[in-house]
Amino acid sequence: MRILLLLLFVLISPALFAQLPRSLMTSSEKITLFDEYDGTMYMKSRYKESSVIDEKSGTYDTKLKYNIYTDALELVQGSKYYEVVKSKTIHARIDGDYFYYCEFKNQRGLIRDGYYILVEMNDKYRIYKKLNLDIKDPEKRERVNSGIAEPGELRTRVTYFIEEEGTIVELPTNKKDMLATFSDKEQELGQYLKKEKIRLKKEEDLIRFVARYNALKSSEANPSQKLLSNITRNK
Repeated sequence: MRILLLLLFVLISPALFAQLPRSLMTSSEKITLFDEYDGTMYMKSRYKESSVIDEKSGTYDTKLKYNIYTDALELVQGSKYYEVVKSKTIHARIDGDYFYYCEFKNQRGLIRDGYYILVEMNDKYRIYKKLNLDIKDPEKRERVNSGIAEPGELRTRVTYFIEEEGTIVELPTNKKDMLATFSDKEQELGQYLKKEKIRLKKEEDLIRFVARYNALKSSEANPSQKLLSNITRNK
């Protein structure tokens, strides 16, 4: 899977690993709003060796880190801050994670744009994860003779989605909601969860679960052309 994705990145790139041009960057500013908070607004705190892939011009190397709060791929040049231009034709690989800026629609037709991290793909569907930031502001707790401030806190929340032809459906990570989402195969999937000891909060197991659903749908006498058609009806 990872090898396939890397090959796709390389094959699309006529000018491998050149410096990232200014045309693919936009000016940004350092955010200090959460400096005193516990936690981080970044997926990883340090800049990582990365590749930016522009479908129109090639592949460029730089150092990036993903800012969950601003939903941006950040870089620094000297004392200046930048972010990669947000475009559906510009992608990035950071330390083994593949970032795509997408404009998906949910089951109700609402646009859900932003950076999604690709974790699984085949000829019928893709699985992405999206990171969001839960922010707890500082609080004052009254105590005898003093008010002591409790620091603010940042927590990363991961949400998984299955995508087909530009439409996404959120994948729950608890058994009850997951079986309700895939209710047309609820009995078979329930048995699969139990037999294989699937833990839906584990990314590898979540991928296996969706693959099992795909296999069950494909084995039907008259399989639906769209994997999400029944899921969309049930939501």
